[in-house]
Amino acid sequence: MSSSLKDQSQSSDRARVLVMISSMRGGGSERQVLLLLKHIDRALFEPHLYLLEKVGAFLDRVPSDVVIHSYCDQPSRTNLLASLPGMELRRQRRHLAGVLEKQSIDVIYDRTFRMSLLSHPVASRLRIPRVSTIVSPPNLAVPAVEQRWVGIKRRRLKSAYLDAHAVITVSDQSAHSAADYYDLSLGEFRTIHNGVPLADEMTECRSVLETPVRLVVVGRLGPEKGQVDLMRALQHLEAMEPFPVLEVTFIGDGPDLPKVRAMGEELQRHRTHFLGRRNDIEQQLALADALVLPSHFEGMPNVVLEAMAAGISVIATRSGGTVELQRDEPTIFFAKPGDPLSLADAIRLFIEDQSGRLARRESALRLVRTHHDVRTQTKEIESILASACRSCEA
Repeated sequence: MSSSLKDQSQSSDRARVLVMISSMRGGGSERQVLLLLKHIDRALFEPHLYLLEKVGAFLDRVPSDVVIHSYCDQPSRTNLLASLPGMELRRQRRHLAGVLEKQSIDVIYDRTFRMSLLSHPVASRLRIPRVSTIVSPPNLAVPAVEQRWVGIKRRRLKSAYLDAHAVITVSDQSAHSAADYYDLSLGEFRTIHNGVPLADEMTECRSVLETPVRLVVVGRLGPEKGQVDLMRALQHLEAMEPFPVLEVTFIGDGPDLPKVRAMGEELQRHRTHFLGRRNDIEQQLALADALVLPSHFEGMPNVVLEAMAAGISVIATRSGGTVELQRDEPTIFFAKPGDPLSLADAIRLFIEDQSGRLARRESALRLVRTHHDVRTQTKEIESILASACRSCEA
């Protein structure tokens, strides 16, 4: 610990860090923010949370000592000026500036590119250091999320990352994508893989699968998440005889929900269930024989880490940072992104290869314990935040 941080700890003059995210609606980034707020060292930091919308399944899990600031608490504007392009963003920036000044924030941790776009000009004007995090490959994520002014936002994000004290990426894949997309050096980024709490006991794994085989899919139901590919894979598997009945539970919602639900109703043997948004992901994983992640792209899928830490088998596509969750030994039953036949083969292999299921489960647990302990991840982030505070003092 540096002498300056020791002095802060002894005098109770902790560094005030503002963690920024749009909401606490229960995605992977929200889960990572929640873990950071829970584990960050209170002797060194006073954590604040900034939300655009004060909603989400994880809101009630935010530690009670975290001060929450929400833009949605501001009175809405209904006049003509409020509807002009850019006016909402200006109001958000004014609100953020007020929070930063009133709370005497020392450092900002903005997670997701939308929070980086919001915080950059305000923090630059007030000379408050920022630490940004890129959670998905931007060449795929930015065009998929933003429908207008993509080129302008791309240039502004490049400037935001250049001005940040540090830019964290959650996977090497995301770092390479960001370097290419923003025309930046790889040296601008530091990879810190997502962390998860390590379970004291693993979920009991059935060595011999019983019928129905229970699969769970967690995530937003949208084109980039590949649930339609999974339904087509199930259609292929229905034609195979003999083959056990599959029971597939979908957790989440999104624009593809009606299509995926309709495809499920057309299945003859396999069954599908749709639970919507849930805040008991750990319990739902524990009920499953395997997690399925059919995504077209990912940064570092938090739900895969949680399944691996709990001893749950994983069937996933080789999308983005997911490939980094297998190193020297097999951990995942992999398929090609956007390929229903490949996904069907991965599900079939999971069911038929009993020894492979057990071996992958054990090697996945070793990998998580070695490389994805949330305590190690939090200490790395703390070190960067402390460095940002020192740079401002110099």
